[in-house]
Amino acid sequence: MLHARLAAIDAEPVPRGEPWLVPTLLALALASLVALAIAAGHPAVALPLALGVVVAAVAGWRRGSGAEIAESAAVIAPDYALVSSSLDLCADAAALTDDEGRLLGLNRAYRERFPALAPPAQLVADPEGRQAIEQARMQALQDGQASATLSGEKGTILAVTVARAGHSGGLLLWRFLRPRRSPLDILIKRLQGLEGEVLGEAGLLAAAVDETGQVVAANGLFARRAALGEAGTNLDDVLQVAGEGRVRLTAAGPESAVLRLLHIPAEPGSGRAAGLTLLFATGEAPSLSEPASLQALLDLLPLGLALVDRDGRFLTSNKAFRRAAALEEGPLPAFPSDLVVKEDKAAVADAVRRNSRGPAMSGDLAVRLSHQPAEPVALTIAGLRNLGEASVLLLLKDNSEEAKLKRQVAQATKMQAVGQLAGGVAHDFNNILTAIIGHCDLMLMRHTPGDSDYDDIQQIKSNSNRAAGLTRQLLAFSRQQTLRPQVLQLPDVVSEVSHLLKRLLGETVTLQLKHGRGLGAVRADPGQLEQVIVNLAVNARDAMAGMGGGRLTIQTYAVKAEQVAELGSDILPIADYTALSISDTGCGIPASVLGKIFEPFFTTKEVGKGTGLGLSTVYGIVKQSGGFIFAASKVGEGTTFVIYLPVHQEEKGDVAEAARPALPAARAEETWGTGVVLLVEDEPMVRTVAERALTRQGYTVLTADNGEEALEIVARGEPIDLLISDVVMPVMDGPTMVREARKTRPDLPILFMSGYAEEQLRRSIDIDNVAFLPKPFSVQQLSEAARKVLASR
Repeated sequence: MLHARLAAIDAEPVPRGEPWLVPTLLALALASLVALAIAAGHPAVALPLALGVVVAAVAGWRRGSGAEIAESAAVIAPDYALVSSSLDLCADAAALTDDEGRLLGLNRAYRERFPALAPPAQLVADPEGRQAIEQARMQALQDGQASATLSGEKGTILAVTVARAGHSGGLLLWRFLRPRRSPLDILIKRLQGLEGEVLGEAGLLAAAVDETGQVVAANGLFARRAALGEAGTNLDDVLQVAGEGRVRLTAAGPESAVLRLLHIPAEPGSGRAAGLTLLFATGEAPSLSEPASLQALLDLLPLGLALVDRDGRFLTSNKAFRRAAALEEGPLPAFPSDLVVKEDKAAVADAVRRNSRGPAMSGDLAVRLSHQPAEPVALTIAGLRNLGEASVLLLLKDNSEEAKLKRQVAQATKMQAVGQLAGGVAHDFNNILTAIIGHCDLMLMRHTPGDSDYDDIQQIKSNSNRAAGLTRQLLAFSRQQTLRPQVLQLPDVVSEVSHLLKRLLGETVTLQLKHGRGLGAVRADPGQLEQVIVNLAVNARDAMAGMGGGRLTIQTYAVKAEQVAELGSDILPIADYTALSISDTGCGIPASVLGKIFEPFFTTKEVGKGTGLGLSTVYGIVKQSGGFIFAASKVGEGTTFVIYLPVHQEEKGDVAEAARPALPAARAEETWGTGVVLLVEDEPMVRTVAERALTRQGYTVLTADNGEEALEIVARGEPIDLLISDVVMPVMDGPTMVREARKTRPDLPILFMSGYAEEQLRRSIDIDNVAFLPKPFSVQQLSEAARKVLASR
């Protein structure tokens, strides 16, 4: 909500008033009085009134001009004080910075939590923490949002989220979440509040103890009867053992009444002794047939708690237990084993029976509840004695939200790691393909069509180009491919590819297109978007093949910011989007598979019928275009993929970019040239192909294995017309070598070649006047690139 408010403040136009209106009306009124004075025969009165008309008109003109100047100044200078006031609506520490992390505005919570008022990057002292914040900043600038978890002071955990904000997306909104309190801290606060008073009125003595047995909080009744002082007291000093499960208050003397003791751990299943200690009043144990006071006590506890009798039947439970077991509306089942799946029923029933009749013990079981069989939970079973009908205590914690967050973090981490691996594999594979394609081109220069080896060489080159397509898909998944974005309308892209889809889907699948109204333009690569639609359509066709056909529906529609806010998604930022929905009536995707569909090389198809890169390519293209993709499916009903692309805000350069004519392709004779070329490449196979290709085109080629050797050649003073270098090399990489070479030869032309994407390299390489040649390339492409760079001089 705060993110959306900041974006709205940045995007709202300054209200334009009408400062000339009041003076103008006054001038008209005075003019009317002048006319009346003349008509009434009083010209002496008319003269001062006429002067008033002139003064009012001039004042109106000057006031209007000044208001317009003030309004322009208000538009030019952002009011970050207003932004800081808006940030005060957030209870967490929040700050607004520019894209470099410099503070522009912060709220009151930020000042209180970080009195030094340092930027986010300087809030932690350790290098790992600063690196994590820097990575979160870079990821937010690229993906729109990011998060990081840091180690704060005194062992606390500092969680920070950062999201891109502002009309142009050049600002960053930082939010430092409040540290999560431990269950013991929550228990202490409640005992010191209304809950402690309720327990005292019910005649229950309650105290919170830490792991060492120290009394850290108590209700008023416990404090008075145990004579607790201001300093901390150990529970062993307050109580005297008077039998199994029974104690006496030391302060009341050895002849005092016997109390029944019940200890409830604050974190069940953790093995920690810290928790709540209850002392029941003297006399018989509280009757469970009249559970008014006991049920009120149980419902106040944040832990899921239930009592079971000797026959293994439920006696009572609190609200937290029913909420964790999804029984908020329905009745409590007869036995605890009725809550779990079939495979876990025997283990739960056996544990309850042993703890109800044998010696008092406690233990934990990992069980799966019936309403969420895919997510194991911890069930603590403890034996009770001398509590009337109750003989077993069950503790159940609702950790569904925590488990959901863990799955999301694990999935995001896994996708990021796999993306980095895919990018590295594609880079190394591109070097191999460059050598294969280059040698094929050199061999084809010695063979003509009709030779016995010509067709074989062409086949090798064709297969190498197919392999290059696979590397492009890997780069698409890792968001490192080169895109050519344009401002376009999604219905136009769908219309362009619909004719191809009809042929791909066949006669058994019906294609249905639906387009909404008021769609905003998006900025994306049309060719890549067509690939996204084709990949999803082909998967839908395969899903419907076993069902004798079906219907594929492609729909485009607008999604406003308020609709995004209603969705309540933690992933989708609040903004205006144009959505593309692709639905089929196929067999559907099981829930166990749905979370893995975007992983590379994961496929449910038979061997030889799929590479597993289709949906991973879709995921990479959508993310690199600044969008989001979600999948929903039901087995037997079909699958729906929804892609959200942010609405593009028109800028002055968009029309010029769209209207820029394409450069004509180079003719064969234009690849020939003269001059000295310094070739720097650490891969021998790539260096050999490039050297032979450039030599055949008329260039004098000097080669170097690494950046240091290249600098030695430059230092010798030999004439060099062009420097062609790989980017990633051991010891000294290409950009570092180029910066050193340009210290002595500032006008040296540079041509970088790399298996990574051009956009990624230009963001990381801050060097002017450099050209780029992606791998794998052919002999012709290398010659054309060298000729073009030399011609640009």
